[in-house]
Amino acid sequence: MTNPPGDRNQPGMTDKETDPARPFAASPVSPALIDALEATMLRLISERGPGRTICPSEAARAVAGSGTDQWAPLMQPARKIAIRLMKQGRLVITRKGRAVDPDDFRGVYRLGLSQDG
Repeated sequence: MTNPPGDRNQPGMTDKETDPARPFAASPVSPALIDALEATMLRLISERGPGRTICPSEAARAVAGSGTDQWAPLMQPARKIAIRLMKQGRLVITRKGRAVDPDDFRGVYRLGLSQDG
């Protein structure tokens, strides 16, 4: 019997690859691309200004290109980056115009400047 993908006990998966403190450890996206995505996200939010938001796909498209096969794989890393940055107070994740709990939100979301700037 095989374990489902992402199962912590999956053969061949090391603790380093499944450690929740390292959300990108098993990601096929390179660390350089993760850094570029984070920087682009923050730049676009800053350019948009207070009271305005961006879609995370805008950052993914800016980094990877406009073809769906290019930017779509960056959406899960973008979500993880957004959660981390919100917890650091560097941005706010909104849904239907309201800030969300970064540990418990679903569906379409947008990113904006935090109240702290």
